[in-house]
Amino acid sequence: MSIPENSHRRYRQTLILWLIHSVNQLFPNEHLKILYSILDGIYCEFADSMLSVREVARIEEFLKTWVAEDHLLPFEAKDDGFFYCKVNDQTIKSLYPPLERSGPMYPFRLIHYPPGFILLFSNPDHPEKLTSFIPPEKLAATFLETQRWNENLHFSEVQDVNQIIEEQRSQELICLAEALHEKKVSLIADRILEQRKNVRIILISGPSSSGKTTFAQRLATQLRVNGLRPVALSLDNYFCAREDTPKDSEGQPDFEALEALDLPLLNNHLHALIHGKEIECPIYDFESGRRKNYGTIMKLSPDEILVIEGIHGLNPRLLSSLDRNTIFKIYVSALFLVNIDTYNRIPTTEVRLIRRLVRDDKFRGLPPEKTLSQWPSVRRGENSNIFPYQEEADVMFNSSLLYELNALRSYAEPHLISIPKDHPHYSTADHLLRLLNHFSPIDIHKVPFNSILREFIGGGIYSH
Repeated sequence: MSIPENSHRRYRQTLILWLIHSVNQLFPNEHLKILYSILDGIYCEFADSMLSVREVARIEEFLKTWVAEDHLLPFEAKDDGFFYCKVNDQTIKSLYPPLERSGPMYPFRLIHYPPGFILLFSNPDHPEKLTSFIPPEKLAATFLETQRWNENLHFSEVQDVNQIIEEQRSQELICLAEALHEKKVSLIADRILEQRKNVRIILISGPSSSGKTTFAQRLATQLRVNGLRPVALSLDNYFCAREDTPKDSEGQPDFEALEALDLPLLNNHLHALIHGKEIECPIYDFESGRRKNYGTIMKLSPDEILVIEGIHGLNPRLLSSLDRNTIFKIYVSALFLVNIDTYNRIPTTEVRLIRRLVRDDKFRGLPPEKTLSQWPSVRRGENSNIFPYQEEADVMFNSSLLYELNALRSYAEPHLISIPKDHPHYSTADHLLRLLNHFSPIDIHKVPFNSILREFIGGGIYSH
């Protein structure tokens, strides 16, 4: 039985608060840093030392003992955007409210993950049990790379970014963030060029509002610089006929299921294309729910390379009949890593939700109530179709920008303020408002027209 995200968040925050207190009790000379979410947990480390297996086990034992004792957790919301939580004799600031008591609690565990550890929570879709933990080496390396880059530039916390803006140096901030993106996209294009003898297909995937469309366009530009000609192919044209589409639990067509695609036809066509043969690519008519009687003739020349974007891009079953060496997989996600402080991280999910709220209103005419109502379903689809296959990627691209929440604040706030108090997702809107309040607004007029941020705020050079 799944539980609402807000309820699960309070369970997670309760454990985080006592984790902070536990470390302060057990290791008074150490400073805990809660850095980023990873899988169904959060990665933590000490500021100046490496943790041992024994020390992590000691923290876990202390934490579980506290849960079993069922402590009260009084807290108070204040105007600065924080909840002030009383944990024994310590007051800790939190972006989220905890549960009112520490127990009973959904399961959790601590996993030694040098130099720190991961506090692993249950998944809200299956809260009564913990999923097996498989170390996400590529994802962790991408987080670490961004973390170190931020630290080297002294942009580890929101106040560092706000200070640059308040000093009228926002253009410097924008240039640094955008230069990093351009460098990373260029390096990915170079890797593809190095493997050009084998690679004929590029698959791009990632969760909602990660900026995949703009990334694909910018990658295409860099590929052209390298002498390659990217050719887009849409997976939408390979949907099965409506009557053959698998059904979801409510008996409705499940267009997000992998089996909603005609996989044999897709595999046959791509096999033919990468071997220099001609195909007639289908054209899917969404109104009738079937393919048209005619298609588009396609053939790849030696300097052309296919680029395919879709939620199933990392799933090994998508192109199971093709040689893996002919495929280059890219995972794109907004792995935001500018935290409020060492105890209060900003979840990547909330950055993407803010992006989506702004984009849905500007480009899709959807009110914020609709976006917030759809979000749980979007998250379930990501958990089923995208996140389990992250480590299949050959490279990962962090689409977050240092200044993006500063830029998005003026767009998102009016939508969030409009959510009535009796709306089922009012608490989410209220939390996002509290979160955005920590970011000084920035003038977006100097944001480059090819920035990933333009995919959400508009004014970009790539058509939406």
